[in-house]
Amino acid sequence: MYLKKVDGPRAVTLPGGTVMSRSDLPPATTARWVASRKAAVVRGVVYGLISQDEALDRYGLSKEEFLEWVAAVTGFGEDALKVTRLQRYRQL
Repeated sequence: MYLKKVDGPRAVTLPGGTVMSRSDLPPATTARWVASRKAAVVRGVVYGLISQDEALDRYGLSKEEFLEWVAAVTGFGEDALKVTRLQRYRQL
């Protein structure tokens, strides 16, 4: 079995005891961002699986967009990442 050399850890343990690996992240070619994929990227960065800069480069995100995802998850949970819920969770 061949393992590609990567910077940083291959897997991290989340607070609930589950293990998240790089294969749990969405593909770099993701064009349709659903809440679960956004949450996976946020979890990957917050728990140290990938760096924020790597996530921004890999997924073509702006820093502001990513920070909005983080704020939505920390403030209201994963449901706040759904496009249909933007008005409900919008910061005033």
